[in-house]
Amino acid sequence: MSRFVDRVVIHAAAGDGGHGCASVHREKFKPLGGPDGGNGGKGGDVVLVVDSQVHTLLDFHFRPHASAGSGKAGAGANRDGANGADLELRVPDGTVVMTEDGEVVADLVGEGTRLIAARGGRGGLGNASLASKARKAPGFALLGEPGESRDLVLELKSVADVGLLGFPSAGKSSLISVLSAAKPKIADYPFTTLVPNLGVITAGATVFTMADVPGLIPGASEGKGLGLDFLRHIERCAVLVHVVDCATYEDNRDPLSDIDALETELAQYTPSLSKDLAERPRVVVLNKIDVPEARDLAEIVRADVEARGRPGCEISTATREGLRELTFALARVVEEYRASRPVQESTRIVLRPTAVDDQGFTVVEDPEEEGGFIVRGERPLRWIKQTDFSNDEAVGYLGDRLARLGVEDVLIKMGAVPGAQVTIGALVIDWEPSPPAGSAAAALTGRGTDARLEPSNRVGAGERLAAKKARRLPGSYGDWVEAAEEDV
Repeated sequence: MSRFVDRVVIHAAAGDGGHGCASVHREKFKPLGGPDGGNGGKGGDVVLVVDSQVHTLLDFHFRPHASAGSGKAGAGANRDGANGADLELRVPDGTVVMTEDGEVVADLVGEGTRLIAARGGRGGLGNASLASKARKAPGFALLGEPGESRDLVLELKSVADVGLLGFPSAGKSSLISVLSAAKPKIADYPFTTLVPNLGVITAGATVFTMADVPGLIPGASEGKGLGLDFLRHIERCAVLVHVVDCATYEDNRDPLSDIDALETELAQYTPSLSKDLAERPRVVVLNKIDVPEARDLAEIVRADVEARGRPGCEISTATREGLRELTFALARVVEEYRASRPVQESTRIVLRPTAVDDQGFTVVEDPEEEGGFIVRGERPLRWIKQTDFSNDEAVGYLGDRLARLGVEDVLIKMGAVPGAQVTIGALVIDWEPSPPAGSAAAALTGRGTDARLEPSNRVGAGERLAAKKARRLPGSYGDWVEAAEEDV
């Protein structure tokens, strides 16, 4: 049995970036081949794409987890890792993407519209890309960034020109079945229609679509009946059609009161759209005039309906009386509405350059740690994820990057003292001021180590050279001999 699903929660996980490679070129007769580690590949994105051939979110109901491919790691000989494959998810036209908090991320309307739901992680740089004049043979590489992971709510709002409104068993499904090729379930009991139905109708040179939603009852906007889950499907309709049952056997109902009750539900369903929905053109369809009593009632009510400024049509889906006139009347209203709407412009690409005075990070005092600080910013957080903390040289490179960014200068201005606790994302460190970053500090770095992290008492080359010159000065040798004789 087929099912219609118009609201799902998906778990989109983009691919991780591949790690960079730390490698040294090795070849006979080339002892100083230099670094040749390749970069890691980019992780794949999770992309939502509007497809006109998809009409429901049923696939995501059974498979809510969507994961893109991860990038491959780099290799020696300057071989970069392959990028991860993107994952494209086909969604129906009219899908609204929201966060779990209800914030609208995007409204996907139009064939081919794309949205990156989760971005893949960047690949890490290999040591060949990290080489510089100051660090000619890096003994480390950057790690790939983890891909973005998000939980998103997909909600389908049907895109149709005409929306049918009415009480249960008013004849909406019968009407769309005789005007189009749609085959909804039709029976003589209320709430036969459990899912929205779409049909395509041709009237002369005009082609328009019609949506049939489950029957509405008073209180539908508050959760009664089935209206709450499907009222969203009429938000995009250009024309709203009230299908009125003129042959109802309920004594407390009449066509005009049915129309008023449904209009009240529309206004209460989405207050923000109440004005917009109130301005949509209306057409009143007086159905089931094949019953003599219903025909008499329709003739009486039609004058009252038209007095309200709304065109009325008397039809019978059983005998198909008045359907041709209704079809062309709807086509005229749809054409007038389309002509009154502004011309749709293509989506523009918005560029938001970084401000000149934007440092890329902020430093605030840690409310939970006295004398502590918290560093926030996209770049520091990304650098933390790229650092291999098992490699001292990589840690030193991270310190250089943060120093060049200005993090240490800001910490000093804010009163940070050596040993203060500094938090950057998931990293918590005891901050110690580092020597000036640049070529002078980097030149002291050995392969795979960092002199700033490993203090050594070893005599430097400059001191050894000065001692050698001192031994060659006149009198130095004689003084040494006299000292040796006194010892004897």
